[in-house]
Amino acid sequence: MANNILKFSLNRSTNVEKLADGNLLSVCRLRDSFSDAEIRMVVKMPDLEIAEISGNFRHAYLDEVEVLNDLLQKLLGVRVGAGMLKIIKGLLGSAENLDQITYMVEEACHGVILHLTKKVLLKAPDDEAGQQIFYSKMVKKSIRLYDRCAAFAKGSPLVAELEAEKRAGGEL
Repeated sequence: MANNILKFSLNRSTNVEKLADGNLLSVCRLRDSFSDAEIRMVVKMPDLEIAEISGNFRHAYLDEVEVLNDLLQKLLGVRVGAGMLKIIKGLLGSAENLDQITYMVEEACHGVILHLTKKVLLKAPDDEAGQQIFYSKMVKKSIRLYDRCAAFAKGSPLVAELEAEKRAGGEL
């Protein structure tokens, strides 16, 4: 195929690691046919506050955010947890070229949440039916997990009960 203008690739990843001082480093990276971006965030434990944050964002058709690191500093002290997307959007603003950055900061925060949830996941029963009940209850108790990873994505059997309850309540 010569000159196929419809070719597009996308690679997004979020990695979380524990640092020597006990804090967590969450890094969200995005590379696609038009973008190259990264958000690096250190979360202070056990407070779950953003202690350090930096990033870069380059896009073929959007202007580079020249003051990105200055803008990200507004997030220092924000606690990772419920309501953080509204806080992130409020602090960063809503300019077109910030949509992806806002999403990446949120992804980095969700990476921290999932990292901390790992211990709970290991407590699941060994049998498949027991696991489904266990994970379903876990997502219902901690709604922020819903649609944050493939296992808890919309339509997954692990969230079927939650989605049925939300539909019945008119929330979906």
